[in-house]
Amino acid sequence: MIITQTPLRISFFGGGTDFPDFFLKEGGAVLTTAIDRYIFVIIKERFDEKIRVGYTKTELVDDIEDIQHELVRECLRKVGIRKRVEIATMGDIPSSGSGLGSSSTVTVGLLNAMYQYLGEPRDPETLARQACEIELEILGKPIGVQDQYIGAYGGQRYIRFCEDGSVVVEPLGLSRSDRHRLNENLMLFYTAVTRSAESILGEQKRHIEENLNELQAIKRLALRARECLLAGALDEFGLLLHDSWMLKKQLASKVSNAQIDEIYATARKAGALGGKIAGAGGGGYLLLYCPPAAQENVRQALRGLEELEFSFEQAGTKVIFDYSRVTTREEIPRRSALLQTAAFARWVSASQSQ
Repeated sequence: MIITQTPLRISFFGGGTDFPDFFLKEGGAVLTTAIDRYIFVIIKERFDEKIRVGYTKTELVDDIEDIQHELVRECLRKVGIRKRVEIATMGDIPSSGSGLGSSSTVTVGLLNAMYQYLGEPRDPETLARQACEIELEILGKPIGVQDQYIGAYGGQRYIRFCEDGSVVVEPLGLSRSDRHRLNENLMLFYTAVTRSAESILGEQKRHIEENLNELQAIKRLALRARECLLAGALDEFGLLLHDSWMLKKQLASKVSNAQIDEIYATARKAGALGGKIAGAGGGGYLLLYCPPAAQENVRQALRGLEELEFSFEQAGTKVIFDYSRVTTREEIPRRSALLQTAAFARWVSASQSQ
């Protein structure tokens, strides 16, 4: 049995410039961070030849081609597993529409788990690149390529997407104190508004040529925001979030709506300097930059919304349990303790009910 843990992310700046249709001509850049909210993937050998997949529903199939979960199906095909496995995925956030990059996080976590299961681990670059191949090339999803890389690498990153197709993942290099200060100034609220990310991203992709000026401005803001962080100018970083959000809303008709605009305006009136909807837009989580002195005012102003507390995560996808490496009787209790997580308990309970 293998269990992988892969972090979700918050993308601060540059979203949209990671579309190949844009960066292969203009170059792109994003400023992003992994957070301590995760997707867990469990894979183990099965006693018969079937494949069992557990997520919000359960599939039991004889042939890989019959798997409805397209990410699981294509990851299995990519690594060469065709039968005799059980796979389960679970997350710390709603299963879809969060804006925290959950789909690509699942893909990276699946690939990591499957390669570890085969005893053929891959480096972060390979995991990210293959996740992009599965989602963009094989499944044809109208998405960018930032989520796969931050899920694989973790940390706080400035990621450049080059015109020759290469991706350069750079650590921000923040001091521990500045990283802590930035984390303290960020708030995340669930809007409870659901949307289809693919429809928004599809429209955005179709209008890249029309939005070249806005996308170039968004790319410049990513670089400027990086410079602000390295200079310790955190409040300026927060103000730039507002500027970037105003640009992002021009990329597609449903990036925002009246309800989101009202929530955001309420938060700024209460003391937030800037913010944005995480991910494609249209719903999910709202990120706010708010100095600590004003945060209680913002909480009261948005008291109908659930706040998600989070910390920055430094690690990318990783194996947190590998039963094949248990070699002594003394190791079993220590390693088994890793399984006593709420997520694993939920999966066990669900599995026993099937």
